[in-house]
Amino acid sequence: MRILIALFVGALFGLGLLISGMTDTTKVQGWLDIFGDWDPTLAFVMGGAILPMALAWHLTKGRQPVLAKAFPAPPSPSVGKKLVIGSTLFGMGWGLSGLCPGPAIASLSFGGVGGVAFVTAMIAGMLVAPKLGHRLDEMTVAV
Repeated sequence: MRILIALFVGALFGLGLLISGMTDTTKVQGWLDIFGDWDPTLAFVMGGAILPMALAWHLTKGRQPVLAKAFPAPPSPSVGKKLVIGSTLFGMGWGLSGLCPGPAIASLSFGGVGGVAFVTAMIAGMLVAPKLGHRLDEMTVAV
């Protein structure tokens, strides 16, 4: 039953990405081009993701999920070097390719060699990131 629910939710997510235009790399790059031919329509997609998730965190406080051990915790509000470096690298990859992880996986069905290359590089980055994260923890900043 859990696998069927995951399959349904994943398919619904992929359909939402397709309908919203998040799998169209030119549309995403148009959203990021704030000093050029800016396309603000993806703001509605992001708002459509952030607002329901904020509501879900609020509604699930103190409750136990049916199909899992616990609900995911809200992200930490603290800003550290891992967040800054990680978000910078994410933004650079998103801006250069027009893809982020969800749409990249969806693009495997139509993205050709470029989509496969991006997902391969993304997986390699995911494997390397924890090792680099530990190195960042060990480093101290000289003031």
